[in-house]
Amino acid sequence: MKWLALPAVFATLMSLGVSTLITDVNGVSQRTPLSGKTVSLTGLVTAKGPDGFYLCGNPVNDTRVSNGLVVFTESTTILGQVAVGDMVSLTGKVLEFRPAADPDYLLLTEIESPTNIVVLSKNNAAMPVVIGKDRIPPNQQYTPLDVGPDGWLSVPNNQSRIDTVNGTLQPDMFGIDFWQSLQGQLVTIPKPTAIDFPNSFGEIWVYGDWPVTGKNSRGGLSLTFGPDGIPDANPETIIIGVPLDGTDNPNVAIRSTLSDIVGVVTYQFGWYYVLPLMAPTVLSNPNFDVPPTNLVSSSSDLCAITVGDYNVENMAPTGTHILDVANHIANVLLTPDIVFLQEVQDNSGPTDDGVVSANVTLATLVAAIVKASNVTYSWIDIDPINNQDGGEPGGNIRQAYLYRPKKLSLVQAPGIVAGGSLQATQVLNKSGKPMLSLNPGRVDPNNTAWEDSRKPLAAMWETASGATLFTVNLHLVSKDGSTTGQGDAWPPVNLPVAQCTNQVETVSAFVKSIFAIESNANVIVAGDCNEFLQTRSVFASLTPLMTDIDEVANVPDVERYTYVFDNNCEQLDHMFLSPSITSAQVEHIHVNNWAATLDNRVSDHDPTVAKICLC
Repeated sequence: MKWLALPAVFATLMSLGVSTLITDVNGVSQRTPLSGKTVSLTGLVTAKGPDGFYLCGNPVNDTRVSNGLVVFTESTTILGQVAVGDMVSLTGKVLEFRPAADPDYLLLTEIESPTNIVVLSKNNAAMPVVIGKDRIPPNQQYTPLDVGPDGWLSVPNNQSRIDTVNGTLQPDMFGIDFWQSLQGQLVTIPKPTAIDFPNSFGEIWVYGDWPVTGKNSRGGLSLTFGPDGIPDANPETIIIGVPLDGTDNPNVAIRSTLSDIVGVVTYQFGWYYVLPLMAPTVLSNPNFDVPPTNLVSSSSDLCAITVGDYNVENMAPTGTHILDVANHIANVLLTPDIVFLQEVQDNSGPTDDGVVSANVTLATLVAAIVKASNVTYSWIDIDPINNQDGGEPGGNIRQAYLYRPKKLSLVQAPGIVAGGSLQATQVLNKSGKPMLSLNPGRVDPNNTAWEDSRKPLAAMWETASGATLFTVNLHLVSKDGSTTGQGDAWPPVNLPVAQCTNQVETVSAFVKSIFAIESNANVIVAGDCNEFLQTRSVFASLTPLMTDIDEVANVPDVERYTYVFDNNCEQLDHMFLSPSITSAQVEHIHVNNWAATLDNRVSDHDPTVAKICLC
């Protein structure tokens, strides 16, 4: 192939009467100024795929304007007329595409119905834009519409639409503007590092050889607060789509390094993508071994207890999954004194047969832990009403506690029994001390905040040292139905945010009722909250009462994650401590999200283990 002095070539073509530049089609804003217009264009074919081909036009000295453009066609006849390296002229209609089924996606500018295609020369090549050298992506905010106190996570959501505002692009400051300013262009991503497992289509999130924020010790990018106190969205990342040559992307894990990627920038499925010309190769992988926790409770320290928290992802009583969970509890968490569990299924697993009891599931788990560690747990849970708590139909997921009876026991006063599915436990004043009316019991289970969601499981304990402890095991409503982080609605739609906020407020009221009787009561609220602490409005009722254990233990911000999704290592699982608990250590054990493949994971969540002092 021969390299062309493209500006000179295009100047010559313009003198021949070609009237529209590709940069004119793209313009300096989110939307094209030529929507619906029929234009004549000349450009160099930089890439071809099954749905069209990409053109490179004459660049301009304005980083807001892309000189790349996709020509959409599924016609094999038209696709057969052009090859990569051809300089072509054509006529087509400028359209903005968005799937009718996905109104919250951004618009993609494209040329449709191309005609009058003429190949002017062949075997040319265009130099890709090298990201990190020629252009450096911003690394905190997505868009100038990040105006709320929590930036892109601010509530209320969907207060404006990016395409409707159609602001002038600021690619040096905002991630969506940066990738939009390169839409259709051929780019190189040097030294890519993977930051998640491939999704079901084999697509890979990466960052390249450029400045990033939130980098954790594994090499992923954690969701953190930026220097201005606004949540950092990590917009410097990009997803690598299905290769245009029909090959498959390799299997990767967090911190897999890849060969340089050359491809074109586009927008699809709610995100900006680079579609590689060919699949990259894996250059290195991290060590997939995960050491067990260092937080082993000392038998001589009666004041200390160890606490585990683990969403075990639809754990049924049969199969290897439950054995793998037992192995994690025994050999990775090292049998904490009490374990908060979420997503424990009933005795028939996902079979929707009306069964709600999970006694076989929990007994099977306890027996497997005994076999792996010689530690025998007791357990407590409360059966839900059939198919009323969300999750997989028929599975009847619920929270449960495992506990070591030699280290702590349920407080059982005269008349105090376990509660039922819809019985609310109350905080009673017994001689100036708080006591639960039902132990264990559910927190306000008839409140509409818990509709189609797991009800909190509260319990009161006494430790071997004589200290009392209240616990609340959470599994809040999931984020199903939310929009992507690079969609049109802004802030992005966090569909259950109002319900999740109400759920936290209900738990906060329960905790307040304990503190109203005993201000220095020991309380732990923990579990799968399905929300980031960076969405501060959700936790605004709880954070004045209790402190996140990572804060108490001074865990670095970038190491606070229990989940990996899209471009972020993020924390959905939290543990909050009452002010009386001032000494704590905590570890998030990445036994799942540091696995070699998705199939090697036991759960999509990582467990947490902590050591706290109750004296």
